[in-house]
Amino acid sequence: MIVRRLIPTLITLALLTGYASAQETLPERSARLKSELADLQTRVDELETRRAQINEDIKPENIERSLAGVGSTKPEELRETRRRQLEIQLKGIQSQLDSLTTARTRLEKAVASADAELYLQAARPTTTTISNAATSPPRQSQQQKPRVKKRGSRKTNS
Repeated sequence: MIVRRLIPTLITLALLTGYASAQETLPERSARLKSELADLQTRVDELETRRAQINEDIKPENIERSLAGVGSTKPEELRETRRRQLEIQLKGIQSQLDSLTTARTRLEKAVASADAELYLQAARPTTTTISNAATSPPRQSQQQKPRVKKRGSRKTNS
């Protein structure tokens, strides 16, 4: 049930990510990806908390305590049904956590890529310095002719 809600959400997120990335600047993209990563981590924390609660609820003494007020001629069946319900919930949560782990890996790579692109963009020289260098004609340096020593013009003291 929860997995059914998660899959369309992830598909929508992937489509919006592709659409939005074509229209946003690098700093905006980096900030958006980091925000998505933080939201994803919040969701993972919530699911892990829920998983811990279910792991506690699935213990036989807690199942028995939760059904203490329910009268039945077959309490074993009630406990088994409750245990199966909790196991199904646990499997669903684990499936969501696995999906979110995959999404987190993808987002971390996207954040690293966006940050690297942002760094490279900041490290590039500005276009004005490139255009000034490209429009100015190359200088022709005036080279000095090498000096040649003259032989035989030495005066001797005799």
